[in-house]
Amino acid sequence: MTWHGEGPCWDPVGERMLVVDLSAGAVVDVTAPSDPVRHQLRSGVAAVVRPRRGGGFLVAGKHGFDLFDADFQFERELAHVLDDPAVRLNEGGCDAAGRFFCGGMAYAGTPAAASVYRLEPDGATSVAFDGVTISNGLQWSLDGTRAFYIDTPTHRVDVFDYDVADGTFHDRRTFAELSGVSGSPDGMTIDAEGGLWVAFWGGGVVRRLDPESGAVTEEVEVSGAAQTSACAFGGESLDTLYITTSRQDLPDDVDPAAGAVFAVRPGTRGTPLPQFAG
Repeated sequence: MTWHGEGPCWDPVGERMLVVDLSAGAVVDVTAPSDPVRHQLRSGVAAVVRPRRGGGFLVAGKHGFDLFDADFQFERELAHVLDDPAVRLNEGGCDAAGRFFCGGMAYAGTPAAASVYRLEPDGATSVAFDGVTISNGLQWSLDGTRAFYIDTPTHRVDVFDYDVADGTFHDRRTFAELSGVSGSPDGMTIDAEGGLWVAFWGGGVVRRLDPESGAVTEEVEVSGAAQTSACAFGGESLDTLYITTSRQDLPDDVDPAAGAVFAVRPGTRGTPLPQFAG
């Protein structure tokens, strides 16, 4: 279904689950598993797409942000943030005020070569924080006062105090130390109880972390696809957890299900995620 699946996102208006096929520069509607619909984007796509409050979508390309309509027809470039061809945008999300944040990574994995960028609804951009190696999961607590963040090589989930009034991050600290478990933390989502669901690249698993202690409370194994990249809740009741996987750098005879999108009902529901206000 994908080569390098990333960024699952539920579209509440179109009632469809969208995932990114990063290497192919496409957004794929996987709502009907037997008949996925591919939208090839002229600007390419990093690892994330988000609905806009006024309709249509915001897409993070390799070096900037573009606006598309509900059918993924290109409308316009909103902002350009990267000029270094060795660095690209990767993963991100929206805060309660409708700002979008997206972090980057160097293609070579160069330590601390990237930043996390803040995109305001009017298209203004700024650096939220820097010193990033491979920016992945970014998720806010249910009350919006904390931001959870994954820079994959650290093998941690960190937490910031977050000021929604001006979109700033403060007092970064370790929330969950994950070096003792299989795989590396990658994409992340949140459930209606505040629990964090983290996909572990190389681990073939998604783990739920307690919202207060950071302890692992649940695991969902992904058979035949060790490179689990991201996850998100979808479906009309937000009771289905969709999990993306990747075939990137794998021989043909390894992990036959790699690249597939998996779906499971873990017995809990997700929560509607903030949309981009631009």
